[in-house]
Amino acid sequence: MIQAVIPADEVAINEPTEIEHLLTFQEYLEYVGEPDVRYELVRGKLIPMGASTHLHTNICKFWVYKFQRYFAAQNLDLVANALGTGVRTEENTSRIPDVVVFSQTVWEQVRHRRGAGVLDFDEQPILVVEIVSSNPRDDYVIKRNEYEIAQIAEYWIVDAKKKRVRVFNNPRNEEGYGFVDFTEDTSIVSSQFKKLVLSVKELLDPPLVEELIKEEQLRSNRPWRPTIKTWEQRAETWKQRAETERQRAEKLAQRLLEMGINPED
Repeated sequence: MIQAVIPADEVAINEPTEIEHLLTFQEYLEYVGEPDVRYELVRGKLIPMGASTHLHTNICKFWVYKFQRYFAAQNLDLVANALGTGVRTEENTSRIPDVVVFSQTVWEQVRHRRGAGVLDFDEQPILVVEIVSSNPRDDYVIKRNEYEIAQIAEYWIVDAKKKRVRVFNNPRNEEGYGFVDFTEDTSIVSSQFKKLVLSVKELLDPPLVEELIKEEQLRSNRPWRPTIKTWEQRAETWKQRAETERQRAEKLAQRLLEMGINPED
């Protein structure tokens, strides 16, 4: 149980002072707190996380949707999770990013593990995303430093108020993370996902994932009709086949003449 530190002026003379108990990382994994409350561990202290807004949740769902489709299209063995998977950043510190991307190999290792769903040091993600909420300093300064020290390849900050996404990468630089800001009229460029196109404007106020999936389903069930380009390609194919047959007929006729046979007969 966490015991609060009692200020010195409130402690009676000769009365023993209660000392706050700092949790170890293992104790954090096994900690059972209030139902439906998520806690981060910061240097041994439990920090309850506030409830997400509906827009915050929708942005997270859209990110995961986009990542999952990209991984499938590029045949990448990666997993994207939102609002749940924790990341250990220091000896007794663990964060819960809004979106985490890591390998399927790591997921297979940890998905049946008991206790809190936190990736340890040797289960490092390749990308984490934080959506700025009530305290920007946490995301821009404190968590940025932790993710850099933990050597996480990319860290993205989604800032709806400033209408931008800041992408940090290359934590092994001599000066640590470098960053690039992507504004509303641009698309994000990732050092790891070269072909991933993500519109910042769409990310800041994304459509419903459920509607996008319905559209996918409609497209997959729609009868196939050849486009004009498809007809042109077919015509060219037929033309090439006709030319091949003509050449074969000429060669056959020449061969028959050499054998003393009239091709017309």
